[in-house]
Amino acid sequence: MEIELREKIAGEVVLSPHPGRTLRKWREDFAVSQRDLARSLSTVPSVISDYESERRASPGAAFIRKYIDALLAVDSHTGGRVAQRLGLRTHSDGVLALREFSVAIPLRTLADRLDAKPVGHVDIRRDIHGYTLLDAPRAILSIDASRFVEVYGWTTQRALIFSNVRYGRSPMVAIRAHPLKPAAVILSHPGRIDPLAIRLSEVENIPLLTSPLEAPEMLGRLEEL
Repeated sequence: MEIELREKIAGEVVLSPHPGRTLRKWREDFAVSQRDLARSLSTVPSVISDYESERRASPGAAFIRKYIDALLAVDSHTGGRVAQRLGLRTHSDGVLALREFSVAIPLRTLADRLDAKPVGHVDIRRDIHGYTLLDAPRAILSIDASRFVEVYGWTTQRALIFSNVRYGRSPMVAIRAHPLKPAAVILSHPGRIDPLAIRLSEVENIPLLTSPLEAPEMLGRLEEL
């Protein structure tokens, strides 16, 4: 699993049009600070910052390898929980699509792509690293608490998009009950939004958005990103 994970990260960085930003995305996915990563690399945080912000030229293969090794080493020192989670790749019945972006995109950009509008009062100024499209009833019935991690793919910094929803209450209750939280929730063509769903999004500080699009059209637009 560790070899697969190393290849996954390295491949995204090398193929990315913005390798520094992709490095930063992975560091954030591992919840490792620039200071801790720099310490593991025996360098200073400004070096990490310069590569991630692309103030320095694109990193070479040797630096990318050391960067990935350091991420895994820091995670291993804290129990290896992130690497273990990222190794879970099976999909449950309710997962319609799952994708990681090579470069993080603003939630507002994703919302505009899906004609989605926020409800409630949670700030949507945040980045999204991927998305999971789910059939809400099937997902809630087929994914128990121990397997809910499957919907997060490689990162929790993603949008969970629920189709076949009416009020949005059940998805938000399920998210409230699980320790892993997405960066945003988007409801596909819902009916009247339950005030409890809005309240839960505010309590959890998770933006809740609604889109008039049905799942097939949403998926088509998402695949064009």
